[in-house]
Amino acid sequence: MNLPAYLKIVRASAWYDLLLTAPFATPWSFALVHAQLSALNQALGGGALPAFSPFHIFFAGLMGSVVLTWSVLRLRRTEAVLGRYDGVTRFLFASWMGWTLAMTGAPILWLFVLPEFAWGVVQWLPVAAAAAQDGSSTARAPFTSAAPMRSSLGGWIRQACQCRLTSM
Repeated sequence: MNLPAYLKIVRASAWYDLLLTAPFATPWSFALVHAQLSALNQALGGGALPAFSPFHIFFAGLMGSVVLTWSVLRLRRTEAVLGRYDGVTRFLFASWMGWTLAMTGAPILWLFVLPEFAWGVVQWLPVAAAAAQDGSSTARAPFTSAAPMRSSLGGWIRQACQCRLTSM
């Protein structure tokens, strides 16, 4: 896959996360979505979801807030490296969803675990090496900087600490 197509996938996954997790970000929106998820789980043949205490809602809000922030970051700075990290995160999330599915048998979890795993797979597909932004033709691995390698430790530290706030 070429880089522009891959970056479209990264952006699409960010929009998916933004829409799917926004209701989890506040206690009020979570109360509404919890009732809807419970009804959907029952319609799919499962039982009602358990009631959440304020402590559970706190963790749902944390998860929703972090994923929303991560989604906005991927929309504002769509980069291949962020897609790769998102793929890892999706495999982790799918693992915990799979574990919960095995423990509870809640059919609604299939509506979350399958897309989560699929997004992870497509964000780990090979991406054709593109010319670096600095004009060189040196291909770089997905988890490395777009800048050329530095030969000295000082140059590497400066590169690692550089902040690109001006591009935001």
